[in-house]
Amino acid sequence: MAPVASDAGTGRGYPRPVTRPQPVRLDRATSRLNHAVYDQLKERLLDGVYVAGEQLSTEQLRLEFGVSKQPVMEALRRLSGDGLVDIYPQVGSRVASYPSQEVGDFFVMFGGFEGTIAGIAATRRTPEQLAEMDAISHEIDQLRAEVDPSTRARGYRLLNRRFHQSIHLMAHSRVMAQTSSRMWDLSDFLINTAGSPNPLSDALDRRHGDHERIRVALHEGDQAAARREMEHHIVGTVGVIHEP
Repeated sequence: MAPVASDAGTGRGYPRPVTRPQPVRLDRATSRLNHAVYDQLKERLLDGVYVAGEQLSTEQLRLEFGVSKQPVMEALRRLSGDGLVDIYPQVGSRVASYPSQEVGDFFVMFGGFEGTIAGIAATRRTPEQLAEMDAISHEIDQLRAEVDPSTRARGYRLLNRRFHQSIHLMAHSRVMAQTSSRMWDLSDFLINTAGSPNPLSDALDRRHGDHERIRVALHEGDQAAARREMEHHIVGTVGVIHEP
């Protein structure tokens, strides 16, 4: 039954339909623009274009991207939620900075998580998935011939993500893959902002060697070895960050 409202003119009650709130409709163009600015700024952070603690000027970013302030501010808010940007009210935004101890703590935790995924993957992988992982590993091997440090570093970062994503698929666990994806963003960010420029360039050969041991364990279906080698690989990232 509709609620009864009073008629101010007669004092009589009469049925009046309830007005339901209309759903808010996001402007699709604005939404796409917000996502585009977020994605591009996030890639810069993961690639180490900025260093830890560096100030991020909303006005400068607005001019670089050719947009209004709103998409930039929205992107910075989202990146703050990702742990990549620190926002200081009435002051501005800076690239997030983490103490060395927290960086080490993260990679110990991350190593245990990725090791668990690799151990599960060793028992569930398919021949097709192993072949996909092998193909990505071959691309990384070819990248070792590149001499430009920035090209080596960025190329490895992107291929490395694909390599590990192929292992996530072997585990056949969506919740693990989604959780790991967020952790990989923070991992790439810490590698490229907390230490020397392009640290992955010098570490490429060693990291590829780690991959090869992980790959052998997965092919052999050796759960313990896959877990051990993956954890060693991830925890060893701390050394890559702090190499002179």
